[in-house]
Amino acid sequence: MARGPKKHLKRLDAPKHWMLDKMGGVFAPRPTSGPHKLRECLPMMLVLRNRLKYALTGREVNAICMQRLIKVDHKVRTDKNYPTGFMDVIDVDKTDEHFRVIYDTKG
Repeated sequence: MARGPKKHLKRLDAPKHWMLDKMGGVFAPRPTSGPHKLRECLPMMLVLRNRLKYALTGREVNAICMQRLIKVDHKVRTDKNYPTGFMDVIDVDKTDEHFRVIYDTKG
């Protein structure tokens, strides 16, 4: 039997509003436990890599987070899988940009 929380998430089992392609690999970034539920959040890795195009790979996202450049709701977050949810504000210090997480009809 498994002990502890699940640490992996298959790409096909990820929520559809993340809009991940089927052939882009086997796994998807699983959000860590936090203020938003698994099915109602978007991991910070997907925001920085897929939506904002600040990074090309997960390793680059990790480097950006570890430089403490990203704030979520005015608090520095170094977890690349931190769950950002509806109406969260994402601040990028270096470029002085501010984004708010809002869903459209696709998610």
